[in-house]
Amino acid sequence: MRYSKLFGKSLRAAPKEAESISHKLLSKGGFIDQLAAGVYTFLPLGWQVHSKIANIIRSEMNAIDGQEFSMPVLAPKALWQETNRWKTIDPPLFVTTDRHNKEYALGPTHEEVITDLTRRFVKSYKDLPFAAYQIQDKFRNELRATGGLLRTREFFMKDLYSFHENEADFKDYFKKVIEAYTKIFDKLGLRILVSQASGGSIGGDTTYEFQVPASVGEDIVIFCKACGYAINKQFAEGKNVKNTCPECKEKLSETNAIEAGQVFSLGTKYSKGMGATFVDKNGKERPIIMGCYGIGIGRLMATIVEVSHDEKGIIWPENVSPYQIHLISIGSDKNVARKADEIYAELIKKGVEVLFDDREESPGVKLADVDLLGIPQRWVVSENTLKQDSIEVKKRGEKAAKLVKISTL
Repeated sequence: MRYSKLFGKSLRAAPKEAESISHKLLSKGGFIDQLAAGVYTFLPLGWQVHSKIANIIRSEMNAIDGQEFSMPVLAPKALWQETNRWKTIDPPLFVTTDRHNKEYALGPTHEEVITDLTRRFVKSYKDLPFAAYQIQDKFRNELRATGGLLRTREFFMKDLYSFHENEADFKDYFKKVIEAYTKIFDKLGLRILVSQASGGSIGGDTTYEFQVPASVGEDIVIFCKACGYAINKQFAEGKNVKNTCPECKEKLSETNAIEAGQVFSLGTKYSKGMGATFVDKNGKERPIIMGCYGIGIGRLMATIVEVSHDEKGIIWPENVSPYQIHLISIGSDKNVARKADEIYAELIKKGVEVLFDDREESPGVKLADVDLLGIPQRWVVSENTLKQDSIEVKKRGEKAAKLVKISTL
Protein backbone atom coordinates (compact mmCIF):
# COMPACT_ATOMS: atom_id res chain seq x y z
CA MET A 1 0.00 0.00 0.00
CA ARG A 2 1.24 3.45 -0.90
CA TYR A 3 0.82 5.78 2.06
CA SER A 4 -0.20 8.57 -0.32
CA LYS A 5 -3.29 6.48 -1.25
CA LEU A 6 -4.12 5.22 2.26
CA PHE A 7 -7.44 6.38 3.68
CA GLY A 8 -6.88 7.82 7.14
CA LYS A 9 -3.49 9.44 7.65
CA SER A 10 -1.75 10.13 10.95
CA LEU A 11 -2.68 13.15 13.07
CA ARG A 12 -0.18 15.58 14.52
CA ALA A 13 -2.03 15.48 17.87
CA ALA A 14 -4.33 13.03 19.65
CA PRO A 15 -8.00 13.98 20.20
CA LYS A 16 -8.55 16.15 23.28
CA GLU A 17 -10.93 13.63 24.86
CA ALA A 18 -8.39 10.77 24.61
CA GLU A 19 -7.05 9.75 28.02
CA SER A 20 -5.65 6.24 27.69
CA ILE A 21 -2.42 5.58 25.80
CA SER A 22 -4.17 3.23 23.37
CA HIS A 23 -6.89 5.78 22.58
CA LYS A 24 -4.27 8.46 21.90
CA LEU A 25 -1.96 6.32 19.76
CA LEU A 26 -4.65 4.47 17.78
CA SER A 27 -6.40 7.75 16.98
CA LYS A 28 -3.22 9.67 16.22
CA GLY A 29 -1.88 6.84 14.04
CA GLY A 30 -5.02 6.68 11.89
CA PHE A 31 -6.17 3.26 13.10
CA ILE A 32 -9.56 4.35 14.50
CA ASP A 33 -11.89 7.34 14.37
CA GLN A 34 -14.50 8.22 16.99
CA LEU A 35 -18.05 8.76 15.70
CA ALA A 36 -19.74 9.14 19.10
CA ALA A 37 -19.05 8.23 22.73
CA GLY A 38 -18.05 4.56 22.70
CA VAL A 39 -18.62 4.21 18.93
CA TYR A 40 -15.64 3.90 16.57
CA THR A 41 -14.82 3.41 12.92
CA PHE A 42 -11.92 1.05 12.26
CA LEU A 43 -9.94 2.72 9.48
CA PRO A 44 -7.97 0.51 7.03
CA LEU A 45 -4.87 0.24 9.25
CA GLY A 46 -6.98 -0.55 12.31
CA TRP A 47 -9.19 -3.05 10.51
CA GLN A 48 -6.14 -4.98 9.31
CA VAL A 49 -4.94 -5.33 12.91
CA HIS A 50 -8.47 -6.21 14.05
CA SER A 51 -8.79 -8.86 11.33
CA LYS A 52 -5.43 -10.45 12.18
CA ILE A 53 -6.39 -10.72 15.85
CA ALA A 54 -9.72 -12.25 14.81
CA ASN A 55 -7.95 -14.80 12.61
CA ILE A 56 -5.62 -15.87 15.44
CA ILE A 57 -8.68 -16.38 17.64
CA ARG A 58 -10.52 -18.17 14.82
CA SER A 59 -7.60 -20.56 14.32
CA GLU A 60 -7.57 -21.57 18.00
CA MET A 61 -11.36 -21.97 18.13
CA ASN A 62 -11.27 -24.22 15.07
CA ALA A 63 -8.50 -26.26 16.72
CA ILE A 64 -10.85 -27.19 19.59
CA ASP A 65 -13.66 -28.15 17.19
CA GLY A 66 -15.53 -24.86 17.35
CA GLN A 67 -17.90 -24.39 14.40
CA GLU A 68 -18.15 -20.82 13.16
CA PHE A 69 -21.54 -19.33 12.37
CA SER A 70 -23.36 -16.01 12.76
CA MET A 71 -26.45 -15.16 14.80
CA PRO A 72 -28.69 -12.10 14.37
CA VAL A 73 -27.95 -8.89 16.24
CA LEU A 74 -31.69 -8.35 16.81
CA ALA A 75 -33.25 -10.69 19.39
CA PRO A 76 -37.00 -10.57 20.23
CA LYS A 77 -38.13 -9.50 23.68
CA ALA A 78 -39.80 -12.86 24.34
CA LEU A 79 -36.45 -14.69 24.39
CA TRP A 80 -35.01 -12.33 27.00
CA GLN A 81 -38.15 -12.68 29.10
CA GLU A 82 -37.71 -16.46 29.22
CA THR A 83 -34.50 -15.95 31.23
CA ASN A 84 -35.77 -12.88 33.12
CA ARG A 85 -32.93 -10.75 31.69
CA TRP A 86 -35.04 -8.26 29.71
CA LYS A 87 -35.03 -5.84 32.64
CA THR A 88 -32.21 -7.19 34.82
CA ILE A 89 -29.12 -7.53 32.62
CA ASP A 90 -26.37 -5.03 33.46
CA PRO A 91 -25.60 -2.83 31.54
CA PRO A 92 -29.25 -2.57 30.44
CA LEU A 93 -30.16 -3.59 26.91
CA PHE A 94 -30.31 -1.32 23.91
CA VAL A 95 -33.96 -1.74 22.92
CA THR A 96 -35.62 -0.92 19.61
CA THR A 97 -39.21 -1.19 18.38
CA ASP A 98 -40.26 -2.15 14.86
CA ARG A 99 -43.20 -0.79 12.85
CA HIS A 100 -45.50 -3.41 14.38
CA ASN A 101 -44.60 -2.22 17.91
CA LYS A 102 -42.66 -5.40 18.63
CA GLU A 103 -39.59 -4.89 20.83
CA TYR A 104 -36.12 -6.25 20.17
CA ALA A 105 -32.76 -6.06 21.94
CA LEU A 106 -29.48 -5.32 20.21
CA GLY A 107 -27.49 -8.29 21.45
CA PRO A 108 -24.73 -7.65 24.01
CA THR A 109 -24.33 -11.43 24.30
CA HIS A 110 -26.15 -14.41 22.78
CA GLU A 111 -27.01 -16.99 25.45
CA GLU A 112 -30.74 -16.69 24.77
CA VAL A 113 -30.42 -16.90 20.99
CA ILE A 114 -28.06 -19.88 20.99
CA THR A 115 -30.12 -21.73 23.61
CA ASP A 116 -33.26 -21.23 21.52
CA LEU A 117 -31.41 -22.50 18.46
CA THR A 118 -30.10 -25.51 20.36
CA ARG A 119 -33.47 -26.56 21.80
CA ARG A 120 -34.83 -26.74 18.24
CA PHE A 121 -31.89 -28.70 16.77
CA VAL A 122 -30.65 -30.95 19.59
CA LYS A 123 -32.88 -33.88 20.51
CA SER A 124 -30.61 -36.75 21.56
CA TYR A 125 -27.33 -37.44 23.32
CA LYS A 126 -26.08 -38.34 19.83
CA ASP A 127 -26.24 -34.63 18.97
CA LEU A 128 -23.84 -33.79 21.83
CA PRO A 129 -21.28 -32.43 22.49
CA PHE A 130 -20.84 -29.54 20.12
CA ALA A 131 -19.40 -26.04 20.23
CA ALA A 132 -20.29 -23.05 18.06
CA TYR A 133 -18.74 -19.60 17.90
CA GLN A 134 -19.14 -16.32 16.08
CA ILE A 135 -17.17 -13.10 15.65
CA GLN A 136 -19.88 -10.50 15.59
CA ASP A 137 -21.01 -6.96 16.37
CA LYS A 138 -22.26 -6.47 19.96
CA PHE A 139 -23.95 -3.58 21.72
CA ARG A 140 -23.66 -2.64 25.39
CA ASN A 141 -25.50 0.30 26.90
CA GLU A 142 -22.57 1.52 29.00
CA LEU A 143 -23.16 4.43 31.35
CA ARG A 144 -19.62 5.70 30.73
CA ALA A 145 -17.82 4.69 27.54
CA THR A 146 -14.20 5.58 28.30
CA GLY A 147 -10.64 4.66 27.36
CA GLY A 148 -11.16 4.44 23.62
CA LEU A 149 -11.58 0.79 22.61
CA LEU A 150 -11.23 -0.40 26.21
CA ARG A 151 -14.90 0.38 27.00
CA THR A 152 -17.25 0.88 24.07
CA ARG A 153 -20.95 0.74 23.26
CA GLU A 154 -20.49 -1.13 19.98
CA PHE A 155 -17.75 -3.73 19.53
CA PHE A 156 -16.82 -7.03 17.94
CA MET A 157 -16.66 -10.07 20.18
CA LYS A 158 -15.79 -13.69 19.67
CA ASP A 159 -18.37 -15.64 21.66
CA LEU A 160 -18.16 -19.42 21.84
CA TYR A 161 -20.87 -21.65 23.33
CA SER A 162 -20.48 -25.33 24.18
CA PHE A 163 -23.13 -27.97 24.91
CA HIS A 164 -22.67 -31.24 26.81
CA GLU A 165 -24.59 -34.23 28.12
CA ASN A 166 -22.67 -34.53 31.41
CA GLU A 167 -20.45 -32.56 33.77
CA ALA A 168 -17.32 -34.59 33.03
CA ASP A 169 -17.50 -33.84 29.31
CA PHE A 170 -18.11 -30.15 30.03
CA LYS A 171 -15.13 -29.88 32.40
CA ASP A 172 -12.86 -31.49 29.82
CA TYR A 173 -13.91 -28.96 27.18
CA PHE A 174 -13.76 -26.04 29.63
CA LYS A 175 -10.11 -26.92 30.23
CA LYS A 176 -9.47 -27.03 26.47
CA VAL A 177 -10.89 -23.52 26.05
CA ILE A 178 -8.67 -22.16 28.83
CA GLU A 179 -5.66 -23.73 27.09
CA ALA A 180 -6.76 -22.24 23.74
CA TYR A 181 -7.15 -18.80 25.31
CA THR A 182 -3.68 -19.08 26.81
CA LYS A 183 -2.29 -19.83 23.33
CA ILE A 184 -4.13 -16.84 21.86
CA PHE A 185 -2.72 -14.40 24.40
CA ASP A 186 0.74 -15.92 24.04
CA LYS A 187 0.62 -15.37 20.26
CA LEU A 188 -0.34 -11.75 20.91
CA GLY A 189 2.59 -11.26 23.27
CA LEU A 190 0.38 -10.66 26.28
CA ARG A 191 1.15 -11.77 29.82
CA ILE A 192 -2.10 -12.91 31.47
CA LEU A 193 -3.42 -13.78 34.90
CA VAL A 194 -6.19 -16.41 34.83
CA SER A 195 -8.30 -14.94 37.57
CA GLN A 196 -11.29 -16.32 39.47
CA ALA A 197 -14.24 -13.95 39.16
CA SER A 198 -17.97 -13.43 39.48
CA GLY A 199 -20.26 -14.52 36.64
CA GLY A 200 -22.15 -11.21 36.87
CA SER A 201 -25.29 -10.99 34.73
CA ILE A 202 -24.12 -13.91 32.55
CA GLY A 203 -24.17 -16.28 35.52
CA GLY A 204 -22.56 -19.63 36.18
CA ASP A 205 -20.90 -21.27 39.16
CA THR A 206 -17.31 -21.04 37.82
CA THR A 207 -15.92 -18.02 35.99
CA TYR A 208 -12.38 -17.06 35.03
CA GLU A 209 -11.19 -13.73 33.65
CA PHE A 210 -8.05 -13.45 31.53
CA GLN A 211 -6.50 -10.32 32.97
CA VAL A 212 -3.60 -8.38 31.45
CA PRO A 213 -1.66 -6.33 34.05
CA ALA A 214 -1.76 -2.66 33.01
CA SER A 215 -1.89 0.61 34.90
CA VAL A 216 -4.96 1.76 32.94
CA GLY A 217 -6.91 -1.39 33.88
CA GLU A 218 -10.22 -0.87 35.67
CA ASP A 219 -10.03 -4.20 37.51
CA ILE A 220 -7.78 -5.04 40.43
CA VAL A 221 -6.40 -8.58 40.54
CA ILE A 222 -4.87 -10.24 43.57
CA PHE A 223 -2.30 -12.82 42.51
CA CYS A 224 0.47 -15.07 43.75
CA LYS A 225 3.91 -14.75 42.16
CA ALA A 226 4.87 -18.19 43.46
CA CYS A 227 2.12 -20.45 42.12
CA GLY A 228 0.09 -18.28 39.71
CA TYR A 229 -3.13 -18.19 41.73
CA ALA A 230 -5.22 -15.11 40.85
CA ILE A 231 -8.60 -13.70 41.80
CA ASN A 232 -10.51 -10.53 41.02
CA LYS A 233 -10.26 -8.31 44.13
CA GLN A 234 -13.99 -7.60 44.18
CA PHE A 235 -14.70 -11.34 44.06
CA ALA A 236 -11.96 -12.04 46.62
CA GLU A 237 -13.76 -9.98 49.26
CA GLY A 238 -16.73 -12.32 49.11
CA LYS A 239 -14.42 -15.34 49.27
CA ASN A 240 -12.53 -13.84 52.23
CA VAL A 241 -9.20 -14.02 50.38
CA LYS A 242 -6.83 -11.45 51.91
CA ASN A 243 -3.03 -11.38 52.14
CA THR A 244 -2.06 -15.05 51.92
CA CYS A 245 -2.37 -17.34 48.89
CA PRO A 246 -4.95 -20.07 49.63
CA GLU A 247 -3.03 -22.44 47.35
CA CYS A 248 0.58 -22.18 48.56
CA LYS A 249 0.40 -19.80 51.58
CA GLU A 250 2.82 -17.28 50.03
CA LYS A 251 2.19 -13.53 50.22
CA LEU A 252 -0.24 -12.17 47.60
CA SER A 253 0.44 -9.21 45.30
CA GLU A 254 -1.97 -6.77 43.65
CA THR A 255 -2.18 -5.14 40.21
CA ASN A 256 -4.51 -3.14 38.01
CA ALA A 257 -5.48 -5.17 34.96
CA ILE A 258 -7.53 -5.14 31.76
CA GLU A 259 -10.02 -7.98 31.35
CA ALA A 260 -9.19 -9.35 27.89
CA GLY A 261 -11.38 -12.47 27.96
CA GLN A 262 -13.73 -14.47 30.16
CA VAL A 263 -15.07 -18.03 30.40
CA PHE A 264 -18.26 -19.12 32.17
CA SER A 265 -19.49 -22.47 33.43
CA LEU A 266 -23.24 -21.99 32.91
CA GLY A 267 -24.41 -25.42 34.03
CA THR A 268 -28.13 -25.72 33.25
CA LYS A 269 -29.10 -22.11 34.01
CA TYR A 270 -30.23 -21.33 30.46
CA SER A 271 -31.23 -24.82 29.35
CA LYS A 272 -33.60 -25.25 32.30
CA GLY A 273 -34.98 -21.73 31.93
CA MET A 274 -35.65 -22.19 28.23
CA GLY A 275 -36.40 -25.91 28.03
CA ALA A 276 -33.30 -26.98 26.09
CA THR A 277 -33.21 -30.73 26.77
CA PHE A 278 -31.99 -33.96 25.23
CA VAL A 279 -32.86 -37.63 25.62
CA ASP A 280 -29.99 -39.59 27.19
CA LYS A 281 -28.89 -43.18 26.53
CA ASN A 282 -31.50 -44.46 29.00
CA GLY A 283 -34.34 -42.61 27.31
CA LYS A 284 -34.54 -39.96 30.05
CA GLU A 285 -35.02 -36.27 29.19
CA ARG A 286 -32.35 -34.04 30.73
CA PRO A 287 -31.28 -30.37 30.49
CA ILE A 288 -28.18 -29.64 28.40
CA ILE A 289 -25.05 -28.49 30.27
CA MET A 290 -23.59 -25.30 28.80
CA GLY A 291 -20.52 -23.08 28.81
CA CYS A 292 -19.81 -19.73 27.18
CA TYR A 293 -16.52 -18.04 26.40
CA GLY A 294 -15.89 -14.47 25.20
CA ILE A 295 -13.08 -12.24 23.90
CA GLY A 296 -13.62 -8.60 22.89
CA ILE A 297 -11.45 -8.03 19.81
CA GLY A 298 -11.30 -4.23 19.85
CA ARG A 299 -10.46 -4.23 23.55
CA LEU A 300 -7.75 -6.81 22.89
CA MET A 301 -6.30 -4.55 20.18
CA ALA A 302 -6.21 -1.63 22.63
CA THR A 303 -4.71 -3.86 25.32
CA ILE A 304 -1.80 -4.77 23.05
CA VAL A 305 -1.08 -1.06 22.56
CA GLU A 306 -1.33 -0.36 26.31
CA VAL A 307 1.45 -2.84 27.07
CA SER A 308 3.48 -2.55 23.86
CA HIS A 309 4.47 1.05 23.13
CA ASP A 310 7.14 3.62 23.88
CA GLU A 311 7.24 7.42 23.97
CA LYS A 312 7.23 7.56 20.16
CA GLY A 313 4.33 5.26 19.37
CA ILE A 314 3.01 1.72 19.05
CA ILE A 315 5.15 -1.44 18.87
CA TRP A 316 3.00 -4.09 17.17
CA PRO A 317 3.76 -7.82 17.52
CA GLU A 318 4.63 -9.15 14.05
CA ASN A 319 1.57 -11.38 13.71
CA VAL A 320 -0.96 -8.56 14.16
CA SER A 321 0.88 -5.61 12.62
CA PRO A 322 -1.02 -4.11 9.64
CA TYR A 323 2.16 -4.44 7.56
CA GLN A 324 5.51 -6.14 8.12
CA ILE A 325 7.71 -3.49 6.49
CA HIS A 326 7.42 0.31 6.50
CA LEU A 327 9.42 1.49 3.49
CA ILE A 328 10.30 5.16 3.21
CA SER A 329 12.30 7.22 0.75
CA ILE A 330 14.19 10.26 2.00
CA GLY A 331 15.35 13.13 -0.17
CA SER A 332 14.34 14.67 -3.48
CA ASP A 333 16.83 12.81 -5.65
CA LYS A 334 15.02 11.06 -8.52
CA ASN A 335 17.29 8.03 -8.23
CA VAL A 336 16.14 7.56 -4.63
CA ALA A 337 12.48 7.70 -5.63
CA ARG A 338 13.08 5.30 -8.54
CA LYS A 339 14.97 2.76 -6.40
CA ALA A 340 12.36 2.94 -3.64
CA ASP A 341 9.65 2.25 -6.24
CA GLU A 342 11.62 -0.75 -7.53
CA ILE A 343 12.04 -2.19 -4.02
CA TYR A 344 8.35 -1.64 -3.29
CA ALA A 345 7.32 -3.40 -6.52
CA GLU A 346 9.62 -6.34 -5.75
CA LEU A 347 8.24 -6.71 -2.22
CA ILE A 348 4.66 -6.66 -3.52
CA LYS A 349 5.61 -9.25 -6.16
CA LYS A 350 6.94 -11.53 -3.42
CA GLY A 351 3.76 -11.15 -1.37
CA VAL A 352 5.35 -9.12 1.42
CA GLU A 353 3.04 -6.83 3.42
CA VAL A 354 4.57 -3.39 2.93
CA LEU A 355 3.48 0.18 3.57
CA PHE A 356 5.43 2.51 1.26
CA ASP A 357 5.59 6.14 2.39
CA ASP A 358 5.83 7.81 -1.00
CA ARG A 359 4.52 11.18 0.22
CA GLU A 360 6.30 14.46 -0.44
CA GLU A 361 7.01 15.01 3.24
CA SER A 362 10.09 15.91 5.25
CA PRO A 363 12.32 13.14 6.63
CA GLY A 364 11.28 14.14 10.15
CA VAL A 365 7.58 13.65 9.44
CA LYS A 366 8.14 10.30 7.73
CA LEU A 367 10.41 8.95 10.47
CA ALA A 368 8.00 10.10 13.19
CA ASP A 369 5.12 8.31 11.46
CA VAL A 370 7.18 5.12 11.23
CA ASP A 371 7.58 5.08 15.01
CA LEU A 372 3.97 6.10 15.61
CA LEU A 373 2.50 3.33 13.43
CA GLY A 374 4.70 0.67 15.01
CA ILE A 375 5.26 -1.63 12.01
CA PRO A 376 7.98 -4.21 12.85
CA GLN A 377 10.65 -3.15 10.30
CA ARG A 378 11.66 0.25 8.95
CA TRP A 379 13.42 0.27 5.58
CA VAL A 380 14.96 3.62 4.54
CA VAL A 381 16.14 4.43 1.02
CA SER A 382 18.22 7.63 0.77
CA GLU A 383 21.11 9.13 -1.18
CA ASN A 384 23.51 8.01 1.56
CA THR A 385 22.28 4.40 1.56
CA LEU A 386 22.34 4.18 -2.23
CA LYS A 387 25.97 5.32 -2.31
CA GLN A 388 26.67 1.98 -0.59
CA ASP A 389 24.14 0.05 -2.73
CA SER A 390 22.21 -0.50 0.48
CA ILE A 391 19.12 0.40 2.45
CA GLU A 392 18.94 1.09 6.18
CA VAL A 393 16.98 -1.52 8.14
CA LYS A 394 15.82 -1.00 11.70
CA LYS A 395 13.47 -3.04 13.87
CA ARG A 396 10.78 -1.15 15.78
CA GLY A 397 11.66 -0.98 19.45
CA GLU A 398 15.38 -1.41 18.83
CA LYS A 399 17.87 1.48 18.75
CA ALA A 400 20.42 0.13 16.32
CA ALA A 401 19.96 0.27 12.54
CA LYS A 402 22.06 -1.58 9.98
CA LEU A 403 22.85 -1.21 6.30
CA VAL A 404 21.80 -4.13 4.13
CA LYS A 405 22.94 -4.60 0.54
CA ILE A 406 20.03 -4.26 -1.87
CA SER A 407 21.26 -7.33 -3.76
CA THR A 408 20.73 -9.51 -0.66
CA LEU A 409 17.23 -8.32 0.25
